[in-house]
Amino acid sequence: MTATPTIFALSSGAPPAGVGVIRVSGPAARGALLALAGRVPAARRASLARLRDGEGALLDEALVLWFPGPNTATGEDLAEFHCHGGRAVIAAIEGALASLEGVRRAEPGEFTRRAFANGRIDLAEAEGLADLLSSETELQRAAALANAGGALSRQVEVWREKALALSAQVEAVLDFSDEEDAADLPECFTWNIAALTRELAEWLSRPRSERLGEGFRIVLAGPPNAGKSTLFNALVESEAAITSPIAGTTRDVIERAVAIGGVPLSFVDTAGLREEAAADPIEAIGIDRARGALARADVVLWLGDEGEGPEGAWEIAGQSDCQTFVPKVSARFTLSAETGEGVAALKVALVEAARGALPKPGEAALNARQHARLAEAKEALRAATTLSDPLLVAEELRRVRLAFDRLIGRSTTEDMLDTLFGRFCIGK
Repeated sequence: MTATPTIFALSSGAPPAGVGVIRVSGPAARGALLALAGRVPAARRASLARLRDGEGALLDEALVLWFPGPNTATGEDLAEFHCHGGRAVIAAIEGALASLEGVRRAEPGEFTRRAFANGRIDLAEAEGLADLLSSETELQRAAALANAGGALSRQVEVWREKALALSAQVEAVLDFSDEEDAADLPECFTWNIAALTRELAEWLSRPRSERLGEGFRIVLAGPPNAGKSTLFNALVESEAAITSPIAGTTRDVIERAVAIGGVPLSFVDTAGLREEAAADPIEAIGIDRARGALARADVVLWLGDEGEGPEGAWEIAGQSDCQTFVPKVSARFTLSAETGEGVAALKVALVEAARGALPKPGEAALNARQHARLAEAKEALRAATTLSDPLLVAEELRRVRLAFDRLIGRSTTEDMLDTLFGRFCIGK
């Protein structure tokens, strides 16, 4: 048995399907082709073959492909069987593969992990690929695709080269430190380190990639019977919240995630807020949760009396179709959720606000781990500017380079890799 096991998994959608793609990666991939197809086709060319098990029984007629390493997705020899997508067909082929010596089923994310281990992708690209697989909106897809394509990795390499250049200037000073004409750090060193610090600060100030998964959070708030639930249903275009003329119908926080124009939004309906204590203890809990939701909101749509909402809230003059309607002088929108008047304009404004708060389309965005590593690099650069001893400056610049290496996976831990690749499905 070979030291490195060969792995296989269904890499296409769950059966039944029109076609099932079974991928095999590792040193025994060529042998797997020979065992099932009886031959190895020309590299990177699809070839029709009859697949048979170890007893010679026909399993399926399928397209087979051969990709010799290391220029493959995983960096290893790789084979693919494009078979019919029925459950029984796939199970039979997988059973035949599992019976081969040195071949086993892949674990979640194992193909991508091998690509990382073999230098085909770095850690930032692997994280981008994981985000791409889980993306549900256009903004998520575009941001994940940028990272999976190496946009962040290329930027980190540029920063690392600048840090190396700064380190070289410090080393030049240290080389002459024992001579009579000892050199000082050049004036451009201060400029360059400040410029690099500003670049990192600009990236750290960008919206994080997690915001794309959470969505732009919009909380509807106001007193009981202000029309919050009716507007909530109109915005999410479903009867998610119970509406009633009885005050206090909504007693808990109701949240719905939707995508409008490819932008992820999270609408939150809350219990009616009132100054006096709620007589019903359940309603009191709902009010407490409503206040908690307000604290986490990106935008609050205030449907209560003008000026009584949280600071920065959008004043909404709702229920404009009612005889008791009271207009608001500073209303950002006047609308009726019942008739639909003004609701479309509100949606457009919310999408625009979300676009400004979320990562830009196609722009690489930092996740929490990447943000922390970049913050480490920025802090080390800042520390370097406060020091006069070249030895200490050199140590801070070494910390900068180490942070960059950890960001793209040149220096990492097995536990972190287990967590990352565990996010992937089997077959990826």
